Amino acid sequence: MSENNSPLVKTTQSKIPNLLGFGLAMIGIIILLFIPTMVPPYYSYLLATIFTTALLATSLNLVLGYGGLLHLHHGVFYGIGAYTVAVVMTKTTWPFAVAVILGPILAAVAALVIGWFCVRLRGLYFGMLTLALGQLVWAIVYRWNALTNGDNGIHAVPVPDFLTSINSVYYTTLLVLLLSLVILYLITKSPFGLTLLATRDNPVRSESIGINVKQHRLIAFVIAGFFAGVAGVLFVLIERSVAPSLLFWSKSAEILIMCLMGGLTVFLGPTLGAAILVLISMIVGLYTEYWLLVLGFLLLILVLFLPQGILGFVADKIQGQRQRGESSDAPN
Repeated sequence: MSENNSPLVKTTQSKIPNLLGFGLAMIGIIILLFIPTMVPPYYSYLLATIFTTALLATSLNLVLGYGGLLHLHHGVFYGIGAYTVAVVMTKTTWPFAVAVILGPILAAVAALVIGWFCVRLRGLYFGMLTLALGQLVWAIVYRWNALTNGDNGIHAVPVPDFLTSINSVYYTTLLVLLLSLVILYLITKSPFGLTLLATRDNPVRSESIGINVKQHRLIAFVIAGFFAGVAGVLFVLIERSVAPSLLFWSKSAEILIMCLMGGLTVFLGPTLGAAILVLISMIVGLYTEYWLLVLGFLLLILVLFLPQGILGFVADKIQGQRQRGESSDAPN
């Protein structure tokens, strides 16, 4: 056996990418911690928006990428989390902590109700039902003037004094994003996450060996809804206002494209996709109001030229090079 084919060398080589990724992640976190002290407040606001959107996209990918479910209206849970905070803080005397807790919980409850109906369907039918029920919730929010102020939305949402500066909001969104990403990553690597992958790849065989496919999909749907609600809470901290557009189908289309752009098969793919799409939307907004037209064009490009997403494309290239290297090291 050659030295390159020894188990010790292979083990060491397999650890290098993981160590490199961990090191780059730590460097990135350190840089993010010091950014507010080095840039104007607008960039802190922009990054806080990216953090919130990254959490939203990653939560969708638990259902879309890991569960293999065509979820077309994830934004509804984002809106429920945001509206819960806004309504509690403007129409009740309850403390801010209650609003923050209720937002994700009500989003998860809504996901449980909607998911209970949807997981009984598959493929396009699943997606169309999520879209229909999501639009129903949007219509309720849009028309319920007494509670949600209808199409005017809710503005000037009060927040605690320690969250009034953009830097405090920046660090809060960063902390929540990191904690949420760790939790979601652990979920994907847990027995539940691995079983969810099995239900995605072969649902019929999974059922035949005793796996409750509907139950696992429903749990994933609820978890995704919960973290979308968390992202909705962060949105209110940043914007101090909410509007029915948060629950409209176009918002969900943006989230879906973020996942596709970054890559469904890579955990951090939606995070990258969120960062890119938020930046593009900021730039496009300076020149035109036809954002949905640009969004459709981006989707067309992704489907035709980059179906695996950016990080998915990179991961495939790295995997291909690794396999070619192993085959070249194999003895003749």
